[in-house]
Amino acid sequence: MNMQDNGLIKLSQIIYDYCGLRFNDRLTTLKEKIGKRVDELNLSFGEYAEYLKISPMEWDIIVEILTINETYFYREESQLVECCSLVLPQLKQKIRNRPLRIWSAACSTGEEPYTLAMLIQESGLFPFGTVEIIATDINKKVLQKAEKGWYHQGSFAFRRIPGGMLEKHFTLTDGGYQVNGAIQKMVKFQHLNLLNQDKVAQLGNVDIIFCRNVLIYFDQDTTKQVIHSLHRNLTQGGYLFLGHAESITDLTMGFQKVDSDKTFYYRKETNQDETIRCISSR
Repeated sequence: MNMQDNGLIKLSQIIYDYCGLRFNDRLTTLKEKIGKRVDELNLSFGEYAEYLKISPMEWDIIVEILTINETYFYREESQLVECCSLVLPQLKQKIRNRPLRIWSAACSTGEEPYTLAMLIQESGLFPFGTVEIIATDINKKVLQKAEKGWYHQGSFAFRRIPGGMLEKHFTLTDGGYQVNGAIQKMVKFQHLNLLNQDKVAQLGNVDIIFCRNVLIYFDQDTTKQVIHSLHRNLTQGGYLFLGHAESITDLTMGFQKVDSDKTFYYRKETNQDETIRCISSR
């Protein structure tokens, strides 16, 4: 094994520790992705690993290079329908004297949280000002775009949006669509690394979590760590929506799977917090 390979292995471990992305068995892929950036700095891969330790701002660049941010409005519509037709009415009956709180984890450029805001407004279940949607991502650049709420007119982000929703919730301006102010005000964007458990805890309790198409990039250990954090943030009886290709059924983690005709999701079992704390401390 040459020095370059040793440097890549070292770098892959630092990346894994920071954000859970695993490249130790895909070193060639890692090399292809970050090779240009390493060359720009005139460093070896091993030197770049050390550079990351002393240059925290560099993580913003490497995260942008390594993360995938493909998304669109009304993605995985069957889950959205289930959430609006069954979950929201249940929570409406449960919640008293406080806002409904929803967390869109790994929100990318904002299509998911804005979709949720539009659907909640369409439902008429919760008056304006009684819903808080927290949208987080590890990539600061996509968060900047999300906060602006402007999407190019020809963007693939609109490929699944139902008819009439563009006219109702967006304003055509400067060759693109701007999310209307009432929808924007429902969503608060925040930079967050899902592996930073202290920062995750600071979000506080939420009633629904959408964390879709994130776990597919993690190994089992990182998946367990993330799910433990999500579990702690969910209120008793709260709901977790994962991507269709993701499942935690084989993990004993305090969630009950809810199956419907077209999709599945998870409900936090009651009185499980102590059990989860014991599991995560092992």
